[in-house]
Amino acid sequence: MGAFYFIFCLVAFLMQLVTVAWIGRCFPQIGVKWPLLIVIFFSAVMLAGFTLTRTHQAGAFWSALYYFSYTYFGLVFLAFTFCTGFLILNQILTLCHVPTGWMGPASFITLGVVFVLSFWGGFSTPKIKKVAVQIPGAPPMKLALLADTHLGMGVSLKRLDKAMTRIEAQNPDALLVLGDIFEYGPHRGKYAARIRQTRTPLGSVGVLGNHEYYVGYGDSKQFFKEAGITLLENTAVTLPNGVQVAGLKDIRTARVSAEQVAHLLDGLNPTQPIILLSHTPSLENTAAVHGADLMLSGHTHNGQLWPFNYLVKLVFPHIYGLYEIGKMKLYVTSGVFYWGIPLRFLAPAEIVMIEVNQ
Repeated sequence: MGAFYFIFCLVAFLMQLVTVAWIGRCFPQIGVKWPLLIVIFFSAVMLAGFTLTRTHQAGAFWSALYYFSYTYFGLVFLAFTFCTGFLILNQILTLCHVPTGWMGPASFITLGVVFVLSFWGGFSTPKIKKVAVQIPGAPPMKLALLADTHLGMGVSLKRLDKAMTRIEAQNPDALLVLGDIFEYGPHRGKYAARIRQTRTPLGSVGVLGNHEYYVGYGDSKQFFKEAGITLLENTAVTLPNGVQVAGLKDIRTARVSAEQVAHLLDGLNPTQPIILLSHTPSLENTAAVHGADLMLSGHTHNGQLWPFNYLVKLVFPHIYGLYEIGKMKLYVTSGVFYWGIPLRFLAPAEIVMIEVNQ
């Protein structure tokens, strides 16, 4: 994990050099010496925050260091993206003999607006998004999705409470949990208790995400148990209304094969509706061929920070929203909060209500 964060910070440092180059070009009177020293200092603080807050979690100082480190990285990514764009545009205009003196102030105004929107997207409580789907033979029902909350150091108990209160106000029939729920940090039991407090007529059913494996498989299973979530690991349950819900282990982390997905779905009653839960939106074609009526996934965050979504889409073509794959519907949610970086830009978080046959 330490090597991962070192590479993470090294990439961030290289991205910051682009921003420093842009500052030096726009404001030669400033130069690059002091911006470069500031970059080195904050990169070191960021690396310390990434590594030390894995083991030091209690207290306001460590919480502040966590938020600073991940926020700084997010801002670095956005600054790199837009400064790169301005550098390219500046070069084109220069070649065309068009004045570029306005670009320096314009770039910083643009970054200011982008930063404000990113903070707003990250720290505001996600809105309810209603998605209507038709499943032949299924009774009318409303399914609340809880996905990619990444609770703990990065998301406070107060924020979780606000989100769960919004879910409860919708009176869902079931709570479907799609993984990456709790990361690490103090008060784990309180987070679990708040989720358990949300009662639905058909219960709470869920699957693990990749981060549950990263932070500790056994502890993650215990968290689901404390939260009152029936955990599915390449298994299935039948809800009280007759709908079958199958759930996969995280496809990538647990190396779930297409054959395992086919075996799971082929073992269910084909005359009854089948909902498949999979944290990662993969093997969707296999699920469709083997009888799933509705597949629900998360993981992608819809990129979280534009334009990162274009890179994510190269790996997961079904990155966000409602899709039709044969007779199966697939919905991929952008998640309730965020991973690490407490910012969202042009990829809003959401609390999804799947309205079946309503």
